[in-house]
Amino acid sequence: MDQFTQTVERRQCDVLVIGGGPAGSTVAPLLAEKGYKVVMLEKARHPRFHIGESLLPANLPLFERLGVADEVKAIGMEKWGAEFVSMFHDNTSQVFHFSEAWNKSMPYAYQVKRDEFDTVLIRNAARKGVEVHEGCKAKTIDFLPDNSVAIRAAHDDGHETEWQARFVVDASGRDTFLANRFRIKHRNPKHNSSAIYGHFRNARRHDGQAEGNITIFWFEHGWFWFIPMMNDVTSIGMVTWPYYMKTKGERSLEQFLRDGIAMCPALAERLKDSELINEVEATGNFSYVSDRNHGANYLLLGDAYAFIDPVFSSGVLLAMNSGLIGAEAIDTCLRDPAHAPAALKRFDTLMKHGPKEFSWFIYRVTNPIMRDFFMYPKNIFRVKEALLSVLAGDIFGKTPIWRSIWMFKFLYYFANLIQPKRAFMGWRRRRFNIRRVDDPAMDPV
Repeated sequence: MDQFTQTVERRQCDVLVIGGGPAGSTVAPLLAEKGYKVVMLEKARHPRFHIGESLLPANLPLFERLGVADEVKAIGMEKWGAEFVSMFHDNTSQVFHFSEAWNKSMPYAYQVKRDEFDTVLIRNAARKGVEVHEGCKAKTIDFLPDNSVAIRAAHDDGHETEWQARFVVDASGRDTFLANRFRIKHRNPKHNSSAIYGHFRNARRHDGQAEGNITIFWFEHGWFWFIPMMNDVTSIGMVTWPYYMKTKGERSLEQFLRDGIAMCPALAERLKDSELINEVEATGNFSYVSDRNHGANYLLLGDAYAFIDPVFSSGVLLAMNSGLIGAEAIDTCLRDPAHAPAALKRFDTLMKHGPKEFSWFIYRVTNPIMRDFFMYPKNIFRVKEALLSVLAGDIFGKTPIWRSIWMFKFLYYFANLIQPKRAFMGWRRRRFNIRRVDDPAMDPV
């Protein structure tokens, strides 16, 4: 037996969760509460920086379920609505208030610094009985003949541990641990973008209750987010298409972001007295999807399965909801194997539901006709209330929004028919972006 093998510690558990973000920190404590021995491996040590600070009203019931509602409230900036500002409509704005959604019981959400928010969730998991290992990165995985799974991980102090688990959960986020090993991850063929982002101080906010509203600014090459958080920190991000990323050239990421801001007068005005307080970062090839999200003894949750454009702030909700439904599926698989196929089928259906419903809007949100719909919303057939429910993340419950959503889509397609030139130009530009997704030169980050 060589020295390397001798230094590997071997242990067992019921469920091993790879990743301590919102998905992993939701599924793990829910399973621990059911009596399972759950181990979580998180490669970083919390707190650590992460993008994706805007939450949705539908997150709040999940916070209650996990028992962290008060802790999140203490670190969160209240967000009562979402504002859209369009340079294509004379820089006018349209505000959507969550209180006007179909379901009036979820009138607000929070904006949070993710280092604080993710720390709340992972510490809660530990309190609920999850064995949490931070600074511990999963390295290899083997699916064994007895249907167990062996996962070897390296700790940041140099030693290694191998866990044998009955079930493994990939909640590794954009690391996509299992999808990469299975070679099932693909860039989204219908949508691709990159994001450049930083935190600013002294950005001009709205007054009163609107101070915490997220603002989406459309500009010529995509859109910006403006996310106010506590302690005068505002997250600014530019989400743009591959062809525009190619124009970055020798400019630094900070200069590229500032040059983009200068192209969006309404945003530039709100940032004219601001100062950057961290290093600008970038994420390329934003959207992707995996061929599958489960097997007999594993699940892929949240971003480990798929990631879509963040324009509707859906990422944390989809991650946490996947943890909720994932815990139910795993419990059935381990407790009642005869019903495992049905449980995994239901999990698959629910996992695909969220990205599907958000994606229909995301694929079209920069289309000129869709911009008109957002800037001049009508509540005919209650379509505005239904749209607000989608913006609030109320897509997994029993709120009866779907006939109105179908009507919204019908009206959108009809508007395209009666405005064929604008529709064609929007389609042509989108096709141009999609065709160039696979050009390696388009990915500067």
